[in-house]
Amino acid sequence: MKKIRMLAIAIGAGVAPLVLVTLPADHASAHGYVSQPPSRQAQCAAGTVECGPIKYEPQSVEGPKGLRSCSAGHSNFAELDDDSKGWKVTPVGSTAAFSWKNTAPHRTTNWEYFVGGNKIGEFDGGNAQPGETVTHQVNFGGLTGKQKVLAVWNIADTANAFYACVDVQIGG
Repeated sequence: MKKIRMLAIAIGAGVAPLVLVTLPADHASAHGYVSQPPSRQAQCAAGTVECGPIKYEPQSVEGPKGLRSCSAGHSNFAELDDDSKGWKVTPVGSTAAFSWKNTAPHRTTNWEYFVGGNKIGEFDGGNAQPGETVTHQVNFGGLTGKQKVLAVWNIADTANAFYACVDVQIGG
């Protein structure tokens, strides 16, 4: 009987770590990035620009809400903040459609778009879970020329957001 008890304890000790690894993590399951016009991380994933680890996980630029950086403050993704890296610039008119590719949607507070620190667009998420693709028509107002757009997806039930920068040439 003692051998059976010891065997049961040994099996339990061996299985417990496997069970813990398979349990869901206590954080947002959301992941997403701007796929059109191609964001910096989309360009990395496509091999348009030579990048580091972000090329394997363009959907993972997640950080606390309120940041204003392309990398969401992650040192592994710092190259997204480098404006001299040779990012492809997409010609757009006075408005442009921005499409988010959501690989693991999560309830949404809103999406925000900034140029030069100024908010140029905001779209209510209605605390709903978006589909695989969400598209917003962003109006650039009187802005022209080469601009870097910071797109932010604010998650509803966490303190985090997803960040993507898109380089555009407004006016062609």
